[in-house]
Amino acid sequence: MQSANSPLRFAVFELDLQTGELTKRGRRVRLQELPFRLLAMLLEKPGQLVTREELRARLWPQTFVDFDHGLNKAISKIRVALGDSADNPRFVETVAGRGYRFLADVTIVQDTIVQDKCSGAVGTDLVAREDPRHLRLVDVGVPAKWSPRPRAWMLYGTGFALAIAIALLWFVNPWGRSSPQIRSLAVLPLENLSGDASQDYFADGMTEELITDLGQISALRVISRTSAMTYKKSRKPLTDITRELRVDAVVEGSVLRSGDRVRITAQLIQAPLDKHIWAKSYEGDLRDTLSLQSSVARDIAEQIRATLDRREKATLEKLKPVKPEAYEAYLKGRYFWNKRTSEGLKKAIEYFSQAIETDPTYAEAYSGLADAYALSGDWEYGLLAPRDAFPLARAAATEALALDDSLGEAHTSLAFALDLYGWEWEAAGKEYELAIKLSPSYATLHLWYAWHLMVIGRTNEGIVELRKAETLDPLSLIISADLADALCIAHLYDESVQQSKKALELDPNFAIGHYELGQALEQKQMHDEAIAEFQSAIKIAGHSGAFDSNLAYAYASSGRQEEAAKMVGDLEAKHEQNPTTDANIALVYVGLGNQDQAMIWLNRAYEARFNPSILLRPAFDPLRSNAQFRDLRRRIGLPQ
Repeated sequence: MQSANSPLRFAVFELDLQTGELTKRGRRVRLQELPFRLLAMLLEKPGQLVTREELRARLWPQTFVDFDHGLNKAISKIRVALGDSADNPRFVETVAGRGYRFLADVTIVQDTIVQDKCSGAVGTDLVAREDPRHLRLVDVGVPAKWSPRPRAWMLYGTGFALAIAIALLWFVNPWGRSSPQIRSLAVLPLENLSGDASQDYFADGMTEELITDLGQISALRVISRTSAMTYKKSRKPLTDITRELRVDAVVEGSVLRSGDRVRITAQLIQAPLDKHIWAKSYEGDLRDTLSLQSSVARDIAEQIRATLDRREKATLEKLKPVKPEAYEAYLKGRYFWNKRTSEGLKKAIEYFSQAIETDPTYAEAYSGLADAYALSGDWEYGLLAPRDAFPLARAAATEALALDDSLGEAHTSLAFALDLYGWEWEAAGKEYELAIKLSPSYATLHLWYAWHLMVIGRTNEGIVELRKAETLDPLSLIISADLADALCIAHLYDESVQQSKKALELDPNFAIGHYELGQALEQKQMHDEAIAEFQSAIKIAGHSGAFDSNLAYAYASSGRQEEAAKMVGDLEAKHEQNPTTDANIALVYVGLGNQDQAMIWLNRAYEARFNPSILLRPAFDPLRSNAQFRDLRRRIGLPQ
């Protein structure tokens, strides 16, 4: 007689209900348990609509996970396994708002059972009808009135109900299962379930907040936002994502906001087994969102048995109520700050200020405002003169710490301002060290601390910090480029070239990657190649003081003096429009061999409160023995 769990065949695939395996041309295709059961349901009724209500009743009988998010993820995993497309489906068709339909023909793999010579039982051959999509079976040797299908699927349903019961017990009593060894994880972008793309900032902001909360746990390495957001709306299998990010597990989930109510759903999945460890939904008022996020982080820590010290436990248990309007403005501020563009910084300052005006006790908003002011005065953006940016950034960071001195991000904001503009190296170092204790997985912290160490002469330690930042944010273009810059500063030119090429593999149109590659090639005396890279940076991102001055320096070093002189003249003519270019102009004069003019412009940079990290570049090596240059470093407070 036909087994209740006979394999089902469609196209080049077979789904074996007995072994729980999906195979393609005989080779196993990895598919998690829940998507497997969902696929089995669709194969049960090929060509027919399987409604979302049917799927909920069979697969999600309890509400311990978010149904919409879980169903969407399961369908996505099925399509990945089958190589299918939602836009042009061959197997699984979405019937908008109603459910799904399996399109391909399905047959039951024939199972011929011969007569048992000992018992004398009569064997039966079960074959599919001419139209295999109906899955109606003809039993040769069994009366026509008897149909094996109800019994088969009754047995399957019984087994399925038993599996659900076991799964529920597994979720309710997680302590009975073995503890997973998870020391690193990534929070993938939370899905916006509102159906309104303009609400993406809300889901993205909550993703970042959850990363921040988990990043305070010293026992965990938590991947930073930049790398995590790379996978927004990605259809990559989780096994590929965990391999690329080099993590033990991922957190994925969804956010649904309706008026002043919000629901967060999260699930923890262990790699490389693609095994669901835990899932839970949280719901509350918008003003309680930060507390809900802390609850998610605390529950995840509990699931992976991460040991929390007293401070970490107190931080995650701390209630953080905030006015909904202020929280929304803050999320928009971080959304635009993360764009790292001049226009984005302008909007970030606007939204952070709006959040503070709505809720003057909101420490995170002050920290965000400090970061926005600090970057606005740096050479890459030049929105504010450094002398204007410094007091604004410092005041905002100081206020954030007055409201909440446990914020690692706020200590980082203050340290960055003290470093970049204040030249208060000892005070900045203490702030960085405190921030590392509070937020050990904050990649931006390690990035900025690395530059602090290099500026004060601890280059090797700075490179170590940059490598830490890279492990926390492996897909960050700016961290990869800054590591190339640091290697160039250390005169490790070949390694710098390879690091820049690594960054450009991630994004060939990354202008700063071309700029960093040009710097290393120039120091290798590969002038033509360096000039080509600087020109590529300008072509991609437009003219800037850094790009133009390095191109002019390369012209000067390669003997093209007239072209270099013309470019430095243009930079001087535009100086009033961008007062952060003083040190860049000095760089060109070093290339032209005019140390006197170089020092004139460096002294102007000193008066403008420039970022002294530019002095670390090997291009300034000819000035190291210059008495005026040494005096400049002394006035800034740097070691000789």
